[in-house]
Amino acid sequence: MARRWTEEPRAWQRMLSGRRLDLLNPSPLDIEIEDIAHGLARVARWNGQTEGPHAFSVAQHCLLVEALVVYAEDNLDRQARLAALLHDAPEYVIGDMISPFKAALGVDYKAFEHKLLAAIHLRFGLPPKTSELLARKVKKADRIAAYLEATQLAGFSLEEAAKFFGRPSGLEGTKSFHALRPLAPNDAEAAYVRKFKQLL
Repeated sequence: MARRWTEEPRAWQRMLSGRRLDLLNPSPLDIEIEDIAHGLARVARWNGQTEGPHAFSVAQHCLLVEALVVYAEDNLDRQARLAALLHDAPEYVIGDMISPFKAALGVDYKAFEHKLLAAIHLRFGLPPKTSELLARKVKKADRIAAYLEATQLAGFSLEEAAKFFGRPSGLEGTKSFHALRPLAPNDAEAAYVRKFKQLL
């Protein structure tokens, strides 16, 4: 039977797990960590404009942010660390857009992103909304991660990155933060799932 033009447009995304996630009204029951990890490992940070044989993925970015949050405060509980790991999880279905473009799209985009993140949080036993204190810690780590990625992989000068993201301090002796290396998608996906299972 031919599709009728009057039908509602499809608003769900089929995942490799077989789940169908309604993007307009996401249900926690349709969210699986394997789908998140698979998607994030294939979404490129900086629109793919990074050095190396592979893109630096959002999955790797999330791992970096979680590590930075722990570095800043090593007594954080597992739920706080899990929230940090999942902070960009909605991008597994909506992709990663640079901040200026998100701002241009306006409030509706952010509301959609927050609704999806709330469903993800509920799926994994977290409060639907991150506390303001934890949100500030994750945002700070996110900006530090952006600085590190910008200067090591995306061709920014130290001065340019400092202007946009702030210059982080206290990371001088941590080699792991100064040797970012993009992973192949399957490796980034596996690393993300390992960290998730460790925190869950």
